[in-house]
Amino acid sequence: MLEPGQAAPTFELPDADMQPVDLSAFKGKKHVVLYFYPKDGTPGCTLVTTDFSDHEDQFVKHDCVVLGVSRDDCLTHADFRDRNGLTIGLLSDPEGEVCRKYGVLQEKEENGCRRECLVRSTFIIDKKGVIRHAAYGVNPRGHAAEVFDVVRRLRS
Repeated sequence: MLEPGQAAPTFELPDADMQPVDLSAFKGKKHVVLYFYPKDGTPGCTLVTTDFSDHEDQFVKHDCVVLGVSRDDCLTHADFRDRNGLTIGLLSDPEGEVCRKYGVLQEKEENGCRRECLVRSTFIIDKKGVIRHAAYGVNPRGHAAEVFDVVRRLRS
């Protein structure tokens, strides 16, 4: 698990339009809210994603970009975005490489089978590329507001 004060692991992932998004492109320019969620279209994931999207302008006013990551593919992300009128970036990590770097995958056993599950988690990365806030196992209800409170307190 990552902790505040650590350098954020770098990555490049495709967005819903299959365009590459490189975390290092924001260094020195924007704070980043990077949140991981299990699956497009499920109730909790839809709630947190639409909440972030609905309040995106508040994050932008504080020099902050919001990026959501799941293991869904780009086409699923595009459908999810279009069905829900989402404006934030949705990144696809089908192999779970970035999920592993951020420690958001946990093994669970169900009916004698072991499988990897993505734990809903959020990281706030400052303009220097340092993790300022890390939360694992977050509750989707009210989460965007909680995250915004932390972002508001960041110094540029």
